[in-house]
Amino acid sequence: MTRLAINGAAGRMGQTVIETASDRDDVSVVFGIDVDTDADIDVPLSAPDETANALAEHDPDAVIDFTVPDSTVALAEACADAGVALVVGTTGVDEEQLSVLQEASEAVPLLKATNFSRGIQGLLRALGPALEALDGYDVEVMETHHNQKQDAPSGTAKTILDEISEHRDFETVAGREGIQPREEGEVGMLVRRAGDIRGEHEVMLADNDEVLTISHRAEDRAVFAAGAIDAAVWLAEQDAGWYGFDDVVDDS
Repeated sequence: MTRLAINGAAGRMGQTVIETASDRDDVSVVFGIDVDTDADIDVPLSAPDETANALAEHDPDAVIDFTVPDSTVALAEACADAGVALVVGTTGVDEEQLSVLQEASEAVPLLKATNFSRGIQGLLRALGPALEALDGYDVEVMETHHNQKQDAPSGTAKTILDEISEHRDFETVAGREGIQPREEGEVGMLVRRAGDIRGEHEVMLADNDEVLTISHRAEDRAVFAAGAIDAAVWLAEQDAGWYGFDDVVDDS
């Protein structure tokens, strides 16, 4: 059984990971980390500044992180010191923070992903052949998330743009306003925030009197929680290094 710790345990994703793990017999959540140590959660809670002691006391095989970049960076350093694998689902990480995570991966296995959905992996893998088959077609990307999401565009949308960049040279246009006809070499990036939407992503390719859309919609946060847990179980058996969720999917 893989022993897990959850950073951001009292948050929406943290609680979903704990609930999802409780239905599995291959993992157990041994403690959580959160600024709200009085949260009503059925696992022991430690404050972020007690992380090093908690890692030593509970000895998890891997930590799953869905928080904010500053918290993720501090956790990565603690995991590197403790020799504990780390799964990072936090988005909005800047280049300086990313370098800290990469340095931690020299000491422990670290997996960073913008999305833990297997369906999104399918979308990314379908996108390349579509772009090659429809060379010259206009490309637009749209993503929708709940009204409390902090970063825009989403990390998943940025990953989609990265995949497009493997096949096209383009300039990203963040929405359009006023008189702004589409220019050659543009990819529009449209962002919506509303309600409690878990996550929707769509890539549209259009020309020649036809439209192809490749889209994905998550119906429940448990989709991402299950993927993160799968990643943690897999990562706990790996050597130190930098990994992505595609590595987990390829090996399963």
